[in-house]
Amino acid sequence: MARHAGEGRVAWIGLRPERLAGLDSVEAAELVETGFEGDHARAGKRALTLIQAEHLPVIAALAGIGEVAPEVLRRNVVVSGINLTSLRNHPVQIGAALVEITAPCAPCSRMETALGQGGYNAMRGHGGWCARVLTPGRIAVGDSVARAGSADQAT
Repeated sequence: MARHAGEGRVAWIGLRPERLAGLDSVEAAELVETGFEGDHARAGKRALTLIQAEHLPVIAALAGIGEVAPEVLRRNVVVSGINLTSLRNHPVQIGAALVEITAPCAPCSRMETALGQGGYNAMRGHGGWCARVLTPGRIAVGDSVARAGSADQAT
């Protein structure tokens, strides 16, 4: 259960400067206890939100649209190459930070506007994950994502 085919990678990072604001794409950000600096987040089990890159085409297909840009889904980090579900309740190294994936990140009703009719249901089961910050640190696009202490993790 602890083994993976390999590490994941950070594919995209987005920050919301204030509640209900659009997300700004950035190449790197500093993760602190309350979430990314410059992001409207809060400390605790929802300080960071993540979604798998592999789920974006699934959401687009279920919503009946061509493709979905990461910022539309309102998650902070898009990760590719590793199953985030398998990392739940384990320490996860993302760049220089250590987080714990805590709970599914349910879609909000605004997905009906963002993705069109049926957008909320298109995201159900594919909405990503929430995480708490265990150790603050810098996260950048291209950084590795792996279960902390796993053999998959690069040294």
